[in-house]
Amino acid sequence: MDFHAIDVVGVRVEMPSNQPIVLLKEIGGVRYLPIWVGAVEATAIAFAQQGVEPPRPLTHDLIKDLLTAIGAEIDSIHLTDIKDGIFYAAINLKGGVKVSARPSDAIAIALRTGAPILASEELLTEAGIEIPDQAEDEVEKFKEFLDQINPEDFLS
Repeated sequence: MDFHAIDVVGVRVEMPSNQPIVLLKEIGGVRYLPIWVGAVEATAIAFAQQGVEPPRPLTHDLIKDLLTAIGAEIDSIHLTDIKDGIFYAAINLKGGVKVSARPSDAIAIALRTGAPILASEELLTEAGIEIPDQAEDEVEKFKEFLDQINPEDFLS
């Protein structure tokens, strides 16, 4: 399976559904990958992107701490597939162990550990959206929007 490195652009709330999405971009490419996520995961991703450290570890911080405590390291995160509107991912540990995960959890953990996030060619072909360079101003508007929100905006 062919994989491409991707970057997390940010999290926003889709209107009118009020559903959070995480927007990913193919590094060195023109494809973007929007993935709908839960509010808790959106908050966890936003916290990690903004460097917010909660007073007590959230679930994804706990997973990072557990991996560190047992000496395990994440090699990479693979966003692999979409079936019936459900996205699939794997957390690949050094040593060859793969753990199935929801993409939102995998992304939140990757942001905390610095692990690279990769998307399969099949996933980018099926669910990716091409945004040509001339549409970069729309992406910039999205980034400006992201700069104006706080992780707390996702908490109910």
